[in-house]
Amino acid sequence: MDKGCSNNCEKCKTEKSEDKNPINDLSVDMHHLSSIKKVIAVVSGKGGVGKSMVTSMLAVLMKRKGYHSAVLDADITGPSIPKAFNIKERASGSDLGMYPIKSKTGIDIMSINLLLEHDTDPVVWRGPLLGNVVKQFWSEVIWTDVDFMFIDMPPGTSDVPLTIFQSIPINGIIVVTSPQELVSMIVEKAVKMANMMSIPVLGIVENYSYFLCPDNNKEYKIFGESHIDEIAKQHDIKVLGKIPIDPKISAASDKGMIELFEGSWLDDAAEYISKMEE
Repeated sequence: MDKGCSNNCEKCKTEKSEDKNPINDLSVDMHHLSSIKKVIAVVSGKGGVGKSMVTSMLAVLMKRKGYHSAVLDADITGPSIPKAFNIKERASGSDLGMYPIKSKTGIDIMSINLLLEHDTDPVVWRGPLLGNVVKQFWSEVIWTDVDFMFIDMPPGTSDVPLTIFQSIPINGIIVVTSPQELVSMIVEKAVKMANMMSIPVLGIVENYSYFLCPDNNKEYKIFGESHIDEIAKQHDIKVLGKIPIDPKISAASDKGMIELFEGSWLDDAAEYISKMEE
């Protein structure tokens, strides 16, 4: 600053203006015809923990509770949401914008697989293109009267998750893990990223938590002892559910019948989410 500056010159005014409106504001407006009350991102520090399955189950449970739920499939290179809901038709649009596909029970869904000619066509794009597609799913798709939107995030903390966190107003994240020793480190990475983005962590869901033997009704820890409670306590966050290894859940996803799944493992999570509306 110049010694003779009165702090009211044009240079100072410009600097103050830039402080209030940082150039790194990458937020994207949703479509002007859209209405979305709450957005929850379902994340995982690594792949293969059943993140998409948990996303689908949460959307189904909120629909069962009487809310209008939606799923934005942001895992562009590994989209699995349409298959879980047995959606095979292609998404359409008009001069106004694109429209999500409704599942059998009325859950709104948008995924890159709903735009491809064949659902087995690979998406071989670089990071910026992947991020742009997700932003288009937010800004160009008409989401009508959605109470809770769940975003099925790509795994990890790289470019696309960062773009999503910076572009879309996320109300909270749910971390999906599995009971393994390295989970503590992975959860901490996800929590730290959420903190960096100033996004609240709603809680943790542990998948593949145990196997309940149908012969003797005993629980077997196939992937080792769970550390989820101590990890949650360490980060001062809630355990929202523990899902067992259950062939019926996998079969429901594989056959496109996730909306018919039975089980109370995520009931506490759904109840906790419903209180966000209050």
